[in-house]
Amino acid sequence: MAPRILLCCLAALALAGCGAEEQPSAPAKAPATQLTVRVDPDGDGPKPAKEAEVSDAAGLRPADLEPVPDDVACTEQFGGPETATITGTLGGREVDARFARNNGCEIARWEKASPLLEAAS
Repeated sequence: MAPRILLCCLAALALAGCGAEEQPSAPAKAPATQLTVRVDPDGDGPKPAKEAEVSDAAGLRPADLEPVPDDVACTEQFGGPETATITGTLGGREVDARFARNNGCEIARWEKASPLLEAAS
């Protein structure tokens, strides 16, 4: 009879350990994004600027909105009179970016930020 008691005790211990399930942890909250996007279609011209509030940054990071460093050579080309600003919080980080289309580097920045800029177009 001793082996039966031993088996019953072992079975009871095994079943006691099976009932505890680990609770899933809450998903990590993404850093806040709340931006004001303002696009002026003719720069200093008479057309009014358009503005939009954006809470989805289309995969952009704050570094994507950084200005072109002073020591970077840019092609001399004109992409249009448009100007824009993006201000607010992107991924939990404050941003204050200015855009124009007055040289190749600035045109490339504009194109990279175009998912946001289109919100105010």
